Amino acid sequence: MAQATNTIALITGASRVIGFEAARQFGQQGITVVLTGRNQEQGTAAIQTLMAEDLTIDFLELDVAQAASVTAAAHNIEQTYGKLDILLNNAAAYADWSETASSADLAHAQDVLNINLFGTWRVIQAFLPLLKNSQHGRIVNVSSGAGSHGEKPFGLTTGPTATSYAVSKAALNALTVKFANELKEQRILVNAVDPGLTATAPGMEQMGARPVAEGAASVVWAATLPDDGPTGGFFRDGVPLPW
Repeated sequence: MAQATNTIALITGASRVIGFEAARQFGQQGITVVLTGRNQEQGTAAIQTLMAEDLTIDFLELDVAQAASVTAAAHNIEQTYGKLDILLNNAAAYADWSETASSADLAHAQDVLNINLFGTWRVIQAFLPLLKNSQHGRIVNVSSGAGSHGEKPFGLTTGPTATSYAVSKAALNALTVKFANELKEQRILVNAVDPGLTATAPGMEQMGARPVAEGAASVVWAATLPDDGPTGGFFRDGVPLPW
């Protein structure tokens, strides 16, 4: 497992639900967490909640869709910590479940891809020099079964449409493999994780969604793998998923 002592983790889109709960679970392991998001007010409220639990948490404003914001955040982490051990790419944009490939508004689809795919890509590139300074570098991309051919009932061929979201997550899985192969010799593990159908909004429990803590734990597992752990995989609860 990546050593908690002096371990620095940065989470994108972490002011609420899965990202927020992952921050809590990291903090409970003694990991220093930099919680990021676009909204300063929400981020401040989030870290105040976690600091009240005696966790070591900081907030950094970061918009993954804006190159200048990403560059500034990476510079901040370099100046403050000099390295990064865990990069958890959690920020995401969603599409209406009724969106089909033929009916999609391509301007909106482009926005979804800019956050879910290119936003993650942008963040990894910016923080990679700091991850290379770590002895236990980990990159975790929060993906979805919506981008999988083999997932039921929410996969590419079996689930609701939400086409731009599904396409973005399938592309994210592919990007995960490319980075994993590139960084294997540098001992940086790169994996994609599906947290499963998680109760991230009111009413989702009635759809069979599981508690946020369980979805977050699935993600935290990949961020704290041992040095000989898997890389380039797609997982849920530590179990490989087809994609």
